Formats: sequence, structure tokens, C-alpha cells
Amino acid sequence: MAVHGRSTLRNLFDDSPTPHIAHPPRTHHRHFYVATDGSYRANGGGLGAVIEARDGTRVARVALPDTPPDNNVAEYRALHLGLDVLAARAPPGSRVGVLIDHDDLAANVNHAVLAADHPDWQPTRPLDVPSRSEYHWRGIRARIATFDEIRAARIDSRVNPAHPLANAPEQYAHVNHREEHCVVPDTDGSNRGQPSRATADDGEIPPPSRAERRASD
Repeated sequence: MAVHGRSTLRNLFDDSPTPHIAHPPRTHHRHFYVATDGSYRANGGGLGAVIEARDGTRVARVALPDTPPDNNVAEYRALHLGLDVLAARAPPGSRVGVLIDHDDLAANVNHAVLAADHPDWQPTRPLDVPSRSEYHWRGIRARIATFDEIRAARIDSRVNPAHPLANAPEQYAHVNHREEHCVVPDTDGSNRGQPSRATADDGEIPPPSRAERRASD
């Protein structure tokens, strides 16, 4: 259950704007919420992700060092990672709320969601994807297609729980080795009492497509 005094991702999502997209009430009917952040520094950076079920139960936290070429690429890599981790734990038909502190990325996610309803997969407006982020944007769009519904909201970096994970990945490295689990939502939107567990080949979660990443990505 949610920790007393800690704002859940659901609360942050419900209280945050959804960039450039109408915000109907059903937007808030999510099963899972994922907050991500990427950091860039000249001597390295990091990727952070926090995933919770709708009642605040924590599903996963990830904090990984990374060497992105700039802040935009860091943000796209982090969201790609967070959606990969969530996809490995979420059951079919899941509705997902995404929380990021990068307005353009949040807007791109929402326009891509709307484009998924178009027969030719055409976005509602031209999408401006930063240079060297194209590979991760393709991965993000592929993950968007695997969920029943997904919507992104922009939050302030000061309240983004993924922010410290991305900015001090070595300090938070222990979160990568905690037991993985997924709290499967019931059809009424609540969660069952016992989590169903997902296993990994090892105790570490690699960044998205690291083995396949080209030097230019």
C-alpha cells in the first residue's frame, strides 16, 4: 500500500495538466502509473523510473547510470526504459498514466496516442523529436501500442520521484535488485491482495535496447 505521507503517482497524475490534449474524466482511470526522468552531465548521467499501481503500491524502481549526449536524449531514453519495465509486469488491457517533467515529450506521447486511432497512424500535428532520440522514440511508440490506454501528464521535476534516481543512480543502485512484482488490477479498477510475480534472467534491469544501441543513438 502507499506509504503514509508520500504522494502517490496517481495523485500527482490527477493534479497535473495533460499537455495540449483535452482532459476527460476517464483520463484518470488508470491501472498503473510510471514516472521517469533522465539526467545529463558532462561526466555522465542517469535514468530513473518509478512504477506504482493505482492504490500507490510500488511495482518497481530503477536507477541506472547512463551517458546520454544531451538532456533531451536522456529524457527519451528514460521513458523508453520505464515503459519497457512496465510492459514486462503489466497484464494485457492495462491503462497507464505517464508522468514526466519534459513538456514536449509529454505532448509527443499524447499526440502519438491520438495517432494510434488514425487508420494511417498519422499524428494530429507534426511531431518534433530531438536529434539522436529517434531510436528511443520508435521504442516508446511501440510500447504505447501495447497498452489499452495511455496518457502523459507533465509534472514539476521537484516532485518527480524519478528525479533523484536519475541524478544519483549510484546512490540508488540498490533499488534495481529488489524483488520484482506486479500488482494485477481487478476489472473494477482495484487491486487483488496478492501480487503476481515476474522474474528476470538476472537481478539487473538494463537500459532499453542497450545491446542493440548504435553509437549515434
